[in-house]
Amino acid sequence: MTKLFLPNTQATQQLGITLGKNLTAGSVILLEGDLGAGKTTLVQGIGKGLGINESIVSPTFTLINEYIEGRIPLYHLDLYRLKPQEVTGLNLESYWEGIEVTPGIVAIEWAERMPYLPDSYFRVCLKSGEDGDRQLEITAVNCQMIDNLISS
Repeated sequence: MTKLFLPNTQATQQLGITLGKNLTAGSVILLEGDLGAGKTTLVQGIGKGLGINESIVSPTFTLINEYIEGRIPLYHLDLYRLKPQEVTGLNLESYWEGIEVTPGIVAIEWAERMPYLPDSYFRVCLKSGEDGDRQLEITAVNCQMIDNLISS
């Protein structure tokens, strides 16, 4: 597990840019944290790092936004409004297995609502502080150590 202190929104987005420049197709990022903790901000940075110029917004109501214009596609999912049993019907594995979609980076907000997990992923837990700062914990499960990506 890697712990980071992010002093502001810009630092959160910059970390996302670094991830977007270095992650490979098939990477899955499971994002957890309270409302306003910075999940979407991190994904926006990932999009910038991938070279996506389109505005990245949280897909709270659409559930899935697909951005295919960058270095590799970004699939941004938000499970906030769903119960675990409803998530099953989304067939999320089609995104991380590249079934019927071009393999890319899959970023899932409110991932704690998932009743099943991919074989490998990064779990990112964000906690916001009182002064706009954030604490971030990243755990790599069956994939490349995150320290290698952050130091790139």
